[in-house]
Amino acid sequence: MIIQTGMRTDIPAFYSEWFLNRLKAGYVLVRNPYNPSRVTRYSLSPEVVDVIAFCTKNPAPLLPHMEALKPYGQYWFVTITPYGKAIEPVVPDKEKVLASFRQLSDCVGVDSVGWRYDPIFLDERHTVDWHIASFEKMAAALKGYTKTCVISFIDLYKKVERNFPGIRAVAKKDRLTIGKAFVEIARENGMVIRPCAEGHELASYGADCSGCLTVQTFENALHEKLEVPKRKTNQRNGACACLLGVDIGAYDTCGHLCQYCYANTDATLVKRNMAGHDPRSPFLLGNSQPGDVIHDAVQKSWIDRQMRFF
Repeated sequence: MIIQTGMRTDIPAFYSEWFLNRLKAGYVLVRNPYNPSRVTRYSLSPEVVDVIAFCTKNPAPLLPHMEALKPYGQYWFVTITPYGKAIEPVVPDKEKVLASFRQLSDCVGVDSVGWRYDPIFLDERHTVDWHIASFEKMAAALKGYTKTCVISFIDLYKKVERNFPGIRAVAKKDRLTIGKAFVEIARENGMVIRPCAEGHELASYGADCSGCLTVQTFENALHEKLEVPKRKTNQRNGACACLLGVDIGAYDTCGHLCQYCYANTDATLVKRNMAGHDPRSPFLLGNSQPGDVIHDAVQKSWIDRQMRFF
């Protein structure tokens, strides 16, 4: 099975000590965000966890501890965008993140790390030409260190509209101009563009619109075949074809405080939650509470052990 760490918060950037403690303990407890008294206990044994998937803006805190991850398959998405502190106030300097990406790629292998350049939004400062020029510089810096770049255009979730006043959707004309240019630049740098839940409008330019974290993505990282149970595809109204697995994070805990974030309600709540974080707790946020109902997840390895002849 797959353990996902990055849909609700950035664990490598802010909770690496907690995460390493959970690996040592061999399990993690996760609250249902919509029914908090319902708690799931997930084993972190390599016998049942085939891949740990990360999505981070700063892998550096985990890089000195990669030995602890060796028993597991890994897939990393590192988000690197050229926005400044006004948009991403706590994200490290981009040159440092680019350097960390290259170090990570050397450690886990080029098939186990992808670059995310998203979300893309436009305003007076961040124009179509600005994005294309910025992307070209970053792609050159990552040439040879990844084969994948995922892009998406900003989605106007209610949290995003509240935290990012004045933001607007990107018009189709601009999406096509940016997408076409990005596909060409990525190709020149040995990468394929994978749009995230953007339909197929960039496919004619050469983008791979099959999904970001597909079964094939994980198989390429593992160099193994997976037997994945049938599942419902309902993420983002059916637009997402990815194999996301179960997420062990918690909403309202990401300290990057990006204006476009969909996982944080507001900065005050995030800061309060982060102040109460206990790296020794089996929960990322808080501890056990009266009335908690804990059940063990049904877990098994999905690696296909059948011998094949080629």
